Amino acid sequence: MRVLRRGDTGPEVAEIKSMLSALDLLTSGGETNGHGASFDLDVEHAVRAFQQRRGLITDGVVGPATYRALRGSTYHLGSRPLAYLVSSPVHGDDVFALQERLTELGFDAGRPDGGFGPQTERALKNFQRDYGLVVDGICGPATVRALRQLSPRARGGRPVFLREREQVRRSGPRLRGKRIVIDPGHGGPDLGVSAHGVSESEVAWDLARRLEGRMKATGMEALISRGPAHSPSESQRAQFANDAGADLFLSLHSDGNRSAQAEGVASFHFGTGNGTTSTVGELLAGYIQRELAVRTGMRDCHTHPRTWDIFTRTRCPAVRVEIGYLTNAGDRARLSDPGFRDVVAEGLLVAVKRLYLLGENDQPTGTFTFADVLAHELTEVSAGHD
Repeated sequence: MRVLRRGDTGPEVAEIKSMLSALDLLTSGGETNGHGASFDLDVEHAVRAFQQRRGLITDGVVGPATYRALRGSTYHLGSRPLAYLVSSPVHGDDVFALQERLTELGFDAGRPDGGFGPQTERALKNFQRDYGLVVDGICGPATVRALRQLSPRARGGRPVFLREREQVRRSGPRLRGKRIVIDPGHGGPDLGVSAHGVSESEVAWDLARRLEGRMKATGMEALISRGPAHSPSESQRAQFANDAGADLFLSLHSDGNRSAQAEGVASFHFGTGNGTTSTVGELLAGYIQRELAVRTGMRDCHTHPRTWDIFTRTRCPAVRVEIGYLTNAGDRARLSDPGFRDVVAEGLLVAVKRLYLLGENDQPTGTFTFADVLAHELTEVSAGHD
């Protein structure tokens, strides 16, 4: 379909309005005469609200990604047969619901992302085999009935997230050898949020370099997902982390808002908001949030679960942190200060260290220093030789 924006008219706009109305984002649905449907300011606001909800770029324009997400939102589990199609991949909220249901029952469908891929097919076949259904990898009426009958009695398996926590425990408290991908947002011609000569991409790049240096000093393998002149897509950033075999993925951003009063720091991790969450991602997001809020004095905007592509496509636990609002004079002044960026970098490093300590030999929030981290590493090395 063509890209749709404010001022466009026609049946495609009518379809968009109908889908937005079904989601209660627009008070009026598609017109009876589709050719007269117009993409007005109300539609643009509704599209932005939908994009914000789904973690898409909030530009108010319906391009391929937004259209696919809108179409996917019209499906519920059981409204159509679901199968793995290599040539024409199936996406939608019904696939997301299937992945969550299989995971609740203890079948490893991977991290729910709304795309029916080979891992979802394997989990579905295993479910069908275990419950005496036809093992065809197709989620049809009989399979949906079985899933609905069983789900109230068996919840909480989530093997992918249990494995995440166990891997952290087994890897031990030392940072040496841990492989972290640092992902500075935007880049190249994409400046991200920009205000009064300060751009999000430059702030993120500088923070990434400061964090990289500190991590390497501890013996960690710190990899940056992009160069200063490049702006990979979300899927490319996730693939970089997957190809590197990363233990953690840390995405650095700053925010912006039409209101100059908006301020503070917020952290995000994978989670659906109804119980399915990356336990390690949530734990790391909490450490980061508390460390940065205490160390910087920024407003604490808390941690939040999201199903953004950067979370669903990375195989390792991932966190995205929005450090301040560049549209806020106070936050912008802080982020423009190299000394403040050092404070942020130290807080991020300490949060990662606290994740691997799992509560042992830890210190109160905001008191752990870079020197303490290095001392811990030396102590752990000595203990390992004893």
